[in-house]
Amino acid sequence: MPSELHRPAQAEAPADDAFARQRTGRAALPDPEPLLVNLTRSVLEILSGERDLEQIARWVTDEVYASLTTRVTIAARARAVKKIPVQRQSHHIARVIVSEPRDGAVEAVVIVHSRARSRAVAIRLEGLDQRWRASAISVL
Repeated sequence: MPSELHRPAQAEAPADDAFARQRTGRAALPDPEPLLVNLTRSVLEILSGERDLEQIARWVTDEVYASLTTRVTIAARARAVKKIPVQRQSHHIARVIVSEPRDGAVEAVVIVHSRARSRAVAIRLEGLDQRWRASAISVL
């Protein structure tokens, strides 16, 4: 019977935090409202097929990007089945409601009116690497 080689357990190398995303406090970040308004408009345009998702990639986390990719695909298929062309819609931002649950995080609801309907867009921004990034977006 061959003897098994036993290797001593190796300690895991510590992750190099210098290259990981760094949280940023509120004092070092700009006013979030312009980004909330622009992200809301952009997301609605992306879902309606008017804008490419890649245009907001730097402002959203990987999880949000993946979620939006799925929604964009579903919306495009629905338009194709119904033979609905992409149409430019005008959106009126009615109200932005912002709360700060902790330092470096903002949660907001943006109320948007268009000709056909009114919608609410919920967004969570987190301060990462000296800028705001959306870690959650829900279009209601």
